[in-house]
Amino acid sequence: MNESFDPRALAAKLYGLRQAAKQEPTSAFALPTDLHRAMDAQDFLKAEEGIASNAWKVTVSPEGQPVTAPLHPYAEAVSGATIVWHPGLKFETEIAVRFGRDLPYRKEAPYSRAEVLEAISTAYLGAELLISAVKESGAVSFLLFLADRLGNSGYVLGPSIEKSFIDTAASTPLKVTQGSKVIYDGLAKHPKSDVVTWLVDYANDPLRPEGSLKSGALVTTGTLSGAVELTEPGEIDIRFGDSARLTFFVV
Repeated sequence: MNESFDPRALAAKLYGLRQAAKQEPTSAFALPTDLHRAMDAQDFLKAEEGIASNAWKVTVSPEGQPVTAPLHPYAEAVSGATIVWHPGLKFETEIAVRFGRDLPYRKEAPYSRAEVLEAISTAYLGAELLISAVKESGAVSFLLFLADRLGNSGYVLGPSIEKSFIDTAASTPLKVTQGSKVIYDGLAKHPKSDVVTWLVDYANDPLRPEGSLKSGALVTTGTLSGAVELTEPGEIDIRFGDSARLTFFVV
């Protein structure tokens, strides 16, 4: 174990790189040695960035451990959302869900998928923006990537959609354009097929914080379009199914 690892120092370095829109290779960082130290660094980075929104992304580590990171900056498209563009910025179309009641960790029996869905009050179309301060993102050290908020660099919450889309996303047409350029056109496709797989895993994770998955929390559930690099600024237009639409600007 690396007793000299300082999560606060790592957070300060990640924060400085993010502010300067710069990246450094994994070899330039002191690496967290376990999940707890990575999350300590993420918490310090969250404090440095002044993140107050109750909006999160959920995924799993290469070993299958559920993990989360806060979404920042967070914006709602109805307020005229804009996200700052940087070279290397990537984009994902996603479904986000808001909890209508608390879902505390339950030791005696795992939550079923149906129980997790029952706790969700609203589903939304959303867009995540990604660029890490780590040049290789999580390819070399997932724990470093976790400390860097899993590469999140913004989230735009779009219109509410029927909760049934959680079940039918894989058969729903999705088209994304940037200006006149089509960057995705096909059926929505989640890495785990089921949009809420990682969320159900997280709900049943004994390591998750006591205050997680409370009523009002927003959680985005993973890409439906892959991670598409945005090579230049411009207007992003997302059409999901017959009627759901999200438009915002990368400037």
